[in-house]
Amino acid sequence: MALEEGSPAPDFELESDTGERVSLSGLRGQPVVLYFYPKDDTPGCTLQACEIRDSWSDFEELGAAVLGVSPDSVESHEKFRAKYDLPFTLLADPDHEVSELYGVWGEREYAGKKYIGVERSTFLIDADGNLAGVMRGVKPAEHAGDVLAALA
Repeated sequence: MALEEGSPAPDFELESDTGERVSLSGLRGQPVVLYFYPKDDTPGCTLQACEIRDSWSDFEELGAAVLGVSPDSVESHEKFRAKYDLPFTLLADPDHEVSELYGVWGEREYAGKKYIGVERSTFLIDADGNLAGVMRGVKPAEHAGDVLAALA
């Protein structure tokens, strides 16, 4: 089932880079930027995360919670977040349950090779828990600006 704007965002609970459990329903009352990325500390994922970091005051001004989700471990997320001084929460989805729930886990192709992994995607969720925007196959560069424009 494809997720569409206006429909309720699927709820979930995952472990964060600090070891805490974070649920989407626990963030009701504020907009949420839920972004899925393939792997910690790789060129594209680092660029994407650092652009969000560099625009952090704009995200704060809009009252948005930002959650980055990848199949990496809590320990990997902890190192990635510390290395780049990321001000937002990273969630571990090692069994890709939430990635599958949001339809971003599947066959991909890179440099002519096929593999199973995450499609870089972002979901904007309004304060009531509904999908306000769906961005699939996003490019890491300038993505933070695109997300901020959609939130404004």
